[in-house]
Amino acid sequence: MTQLAGVLWDMDGTLLDSEKLWDIGVRELARELGREMTQEIRHALIGASGADALRIMFTELGVDPDPDAVAEAGRFLDRRVTELMTGPIPWRPGAQEALDAVRAAGLPCALVTNTKRSLTELALETLGRDRFDVSVCGDEVPHGKPDPAVYLRAADLLGLNPRDCVAVEDSVAGVAAAAAAGCGVLVVPCEIPVPVHPSRVHRDSLTALSRADLEQVLNLRRTVAPGPAAAS
Repeated sequence: MTQLAGVLWDMDGTLLDSEKLWDIGVRELARELGREMTQEIRHALIGASGADALRIMFTELGVDPDPDAVAEAGRFLDRRVTELMTGPIPWRPGAQEALDAVRAAGLPCALVTNTKRSLTELALETLGRDRFDVSVCGDEVPHGKPDPAVYLRAADLLGLNPRDCVAVEDSVAGVAAAAAAGCGVLVVPCEIPVPVHPSRVHRDSLTALSRADLEQVLNLRRTVAPGPAAAS
């Protein structure tokens, strides 16, 4: 049985109910671009890095991806989400207690998010910086999720092998990144379903999450061969 060495937490939709704030921002941006956001496009944006989200929006909304227009759209979204994230952000069910339980168990923790550093710093006012040993943001690696770079960087900063860590995620892109990094993956879907795979554990919420639950996630991953990337 593998010993659990650390826990790597996603932020938006996993610990904080901040996807609803992003929803406001991207829908307003779509209207700025002269379009209306559909539910299908909105779901495609969940878990995407900033650059990927803008690319998806322009493509799916049928807007010319002129570099200046894309850059201005990025600035608009950054300003709006900064406004929305200034102040307390609602927690996801059980998240605060789960974080505290993991810390009380003496496990190293990392915050691993596609959100840029400036916005993550606002979110940390709600989360509490003392709950994490390190944090890694999407603008601090060459490619955000679904690329595994953020998870590999977080494990490296903690001095841990990612295969000895459990990642807690809510999105398809996040799960793909964590699985590609070699982590055990606990999936707690928020806004959209995440396909089930035998190497991962799904929960409805983080309520009453224990160290034993996380160890089960890690050891399940060790006993089941990972599926193809498309299934992640």
